[in-house]
Amino acid sequence: MTKKTPTAAASAKETAPAKKATPAKKAAPAKTAAKTAVKAPAKPAAKKAAPESRTALVRRARRINRELAEVYAYAHPELDFENPFELLVATVLSAQTTDLRVNQTTPRLFAKYPTPEDLAAAVPEEVEELIRPTGFFRAKTKSIMGLAKALRDDFGGEVPGRLDDLVKLPGVGRKTAFVVLGNAFGVPGLTVDTHFGRLVRRWKWTEETDPVKVEAAVASLFPKSEWTMLSHRVIFHGRRICHSRKPACGACPIAPLCPSYGEGETDPEKAKKLLKYEMGGFPGQRLKPPADYPGKPAPPLAAG
Repeated sequence: MTKKTPTAAASAKETAPAKKATPAKKAAPAKTAAKTAVKAPAKPAAKKAAPESRTALVRRARRINRELAEVYAYAHPELDFENPFELLVATVLSAQTTDLRVNQTTPRLFAKYPTPEDLAAAVPEEVEELIRPTGFFRAKTKSIMGLAKALRDDFGGEVPGRLDDLVKLPGVGRKTAFVVLGNAFGVPGLTVDTHFGRLVRRWKWTEETDPVKVEAAVASLFPKSEWTMLSHRVIFHGRRICHSRKPACGACPIAPLCPSYGEGETDPEKAKKLLKYEMGGFPGQRLKPPADYPGKPAPPLAAG
């Protein structure tokens, strides 16, 4: 009868919304997925290595020293000298030049002025001419003649064996004083030159750049008895392998202990070509090296 017609209409109405709802339900997940894709977190960055503890730093630093002691068992001061006075003068002359150039220059200087008294009474122009090859010869003449006069007038012609006395001499700072104390008097000290400062920062022993602060930081890592020989080993390594511009990382015996490995050439064969002095088969810096030196003596000035 007529009651069936509304029922059919109602069924049609019920069916229509259901058909419209279907696309809406399908669209919702798509929007959600899009939002999720946009907000997806980036991959976590690699975790940074934990800071090295003080104990670990001391252990690593001392192990590097032991390794260098094996490589450079013959490490020594690379200035030729026969007594404290010659070492003092040679060290002052070594500023802004090589030890080789100083060693090639001092034989004539000491032959003419063997004592502080002789140098103190010299004619400045004659001294300048003798030390000209070392560079800055006028300033250096003033320094070495000044310290010679101070030794003559204040110390009886003898080089003092105390830090406080040495640093009062013209042209003598802590670095020069410790070279003299450690190698002429057996008094331990750290020689913080450009090589030493560069390497200890590469090895992350300290981040300091001021020489006095570098000295204090490194001294705290080692017993006092090691200071002088540690200086020789580090400087030897800096001159022969761990160069300023092109360190020979691939030929470095302490590479596994160096946090800066890779700053230089890592290919072993290419790195070998960067080695200097006896490590590369060339003459060293001393004309008269110690008996246990494994390399070749440097040539005199006339042959250089």
